[in-house]
Amino acid sequence: MKIIDMRSDTVTLPTDEMREAMAHASVGDDVYGEDPTVNALQDLAAQTLGKEAGLFVPSGTMGNLVATLAHCERGDEVIMGDLGHTFLFEAGGISALGGVFPHTIKNQSDGTLSLDDLRSAIRPNDIHHPRSKLVILENTHNRCGGTVLSREYTESVGRFAHEKGLRLHIDGARIFNAEAASGVSARELAAPADSITFCLSKGLCAPVGSVLCGSKEFIGKALRLRKMLGGGMRQVGVLAAAGIIAVQKMTKRLAEDHQRARVLADGLNAIPGITFAIGKPQTNMVFPYLNANISMTPGEIASKLSERGIKTGVVGARSFRLVTHYWINDADIAEVIGAFRDILA
Repeated sequence: MKIIDMRSDTVTLPTDEMREAMAHASVGDDVYGEDPTVNALQDLAAQTLGKEAGLFVPSGTMGNLVATLAHCERGDEVIMGDLGHTFLFEAGGISALGGVFPHTIKNQSDGTLSLDDLRSAIRPNDIHHPRSKLVILENTHNRCGGTVLSREYTESVGRFAHEKGLRLHIDGARIFNAEAASGVSARELAAPADSITFCLSKGLCAPVGSVLCGSKEFIGKALRLRKMLGGGMRQVGVLAAAGIIAVQKMTKRLAEDHQRARVLADGLNAIPGITFAIGKPQTNMVFPYLNANISMTPGEIASKLSERGIKTGVVGARSFRLVTHYWINDADIAEVIGAFRDILA
């Protein structure tokens, strides 16, 4: 039985071209800065996003953690959305390992943070309060439906943060999905940020890793923090080789995933009992909701789908998340729509 895995784009496998590049990658000791393939990836990432330097890290979680620790000191405060990945899904690392306090404000339905809420969240200069140091945005925004933050919005947050003496970090795990959906380059979307991470191992299909980008001074601090956190890697060009292909080639095909997500959403929306409470997909994430007249729970439906070789994510009491990616084709989309229709009939 073929498995159609739509739980996430993290389930992607490296392409044949990536495997070939990995097998023949030039390597060296990256802790000494001597791995030529890692250096090439870091330079490529920085150039692509319009920053001075890049740092290859094992995961997006480590990239966001390193960025926060490089921007903040113990006892400082980070302002972020209550549905942000750093707040929900990174094990409280900024607090547990960095002594940095998260100040969450409400994410709007499109993934943005209200400027009025940001303004209210900034602490006065008072010894009783932590110091507000950093704002974190997420683009695309996972829990808000894979929504895209616009260049204009990000510029407004960047101006606001800098006027108040704060820094801006973008969790850009899927920033190239934002590029594909908006027609605005990742470089332009990242321009207002003091730092940005992006993931190589989601829709870009590399097996491991993210890249953190920022100024040379910032990346110098981040390099030390990466080592402190156990992220110093040695002959890691075998992984960076796949990352280079991810940036050069896989970023150019993401619109295909978005189109399949729209077809999937339209097909599911035609099934009685399924709606889209947070809207149709902007990128590669599809969030169908079950109406009250559907007696089965998402967990029960997911179990029946699994029996047919279809893996989905259950993200709420009445909702799913399905994510399109390189290894999902048109026939798979039709199969998933048909399976939902049969189960709910």
